[in-house]
Amino acid sequence: MVGIAKSERIGVMVCGHGSRNGRAVGEFSVIAEKLRYHFPDWPVEYGYLEFAEPVLRDGLDRLKQAGCTRILAVPGMLFAAGHTKNDIPSVLNTYTIENPGVTIDYGRELGIDPKMLAAAGDRIREALDAAEDDIPPYETLLVVVGRGASDPDANANVAKIMRLLWEGFGFGWAETAYSGVTFPLVEPALEKVAKLGFRRIVVFPYFLFTGVLVSRIYMAVDAVAARHPDIAFLKAGYLNDHRQVIATFAERVREIIVGENLMNCQMCKYRTQVLGFEGEVGAAQESHHHHVEGVGASCNLCNADGACNGRCQNEAHTHTGDSHHHHPYPHTGHPLGPRTLKRG
Repeated sequence: MVGIAKSERIGVMVCGHGSRNGRAVGEFSVIAEKLRYHFPDWPVEYGYLEFAEPVLRDGLDRLKQAGCTRILAVPGMLFAAGHTKNDIPSVLNTYTIENPGVTIDYGRELGIDPKMLAAAGDRIREALDAAEDDIPPYETLLVVVGRGASDPDANANVAKIMRLLWEGFGFGWAETAYSGVTFPLVEPALEKVAKLGFRRIVVFPYFLFTGVLVSRIYMAVDAVAARHPDIAFLKAGYLNDHRQVIATFAERVREIIVGENLMNCQMCKYRTQVLGFEGEVGAAQESHHHHVEGVGASCNLCNADGACNGRCQNEAHTHTGDSHHHHPYPHTGHPLGPRTLKRG
């Protein structure tokens, strides 16, 4: 293949965040399994920043032990925020320094891509088909829910996905909400749109996998639906291992080889002055997950099948006694957010 030296032994590494939810961790591992069909001649491994095992270093070690001299690493993230821009590169760079003879090339996030849009469209269409009603698109409102980040570039991408889906389906209206960190959060956003007079509201979590946040999103939908029985609320499924998602991951790996690895640095808040985040230009690239790698890999609050039952919703992503810090998010006092979504 063009871009690969004959002496190189290639390996593929999928870098995830990790979750306390057993089902979410299992779903992420399926991505690596299915990527192996795209790259049958290369070993494919995966790892997590925190809350689950194997950690990133474990996956990298397995590739090294398999004789890989060049590792093609891709972030298992929808958009490029702090985890993609800082945390994962920090781990990969440290590993490279500590392991001479191993080269790691870092690919870009899944991002805005026609294949990802097609996968999202399928999930929404599945919810509409299951409803079996005669409510037309122009009487339907779509709410796309993103993870939410302290990076406005990533948050803006969720809004772009919303707009593309809105126009693609021809819905009467659409809005964007977030599960945490930024605004508006899901429940206040749904209360706002419930006043617009649409007969049906479709809520689509633009998430790769299940977990605590997806469960909380669905609980927020149930809570608002109970207060507005005259509106039909539909809960669309998240992306998961849709074939177009797998195809996008494979494309991100191939981009590294052919030299089309285009990480979005133009709007990166660490490299340019983005409105409201000017103070973060030049911030040190340091992973804030090094102290919790693998911590919380076994959640004793989940159901036996790994599904979230809501008992952990008071659990927070806490860091006690650490010297690291997050740059303050400038809109923490916004009345519609940006606290992580919790019941009530």
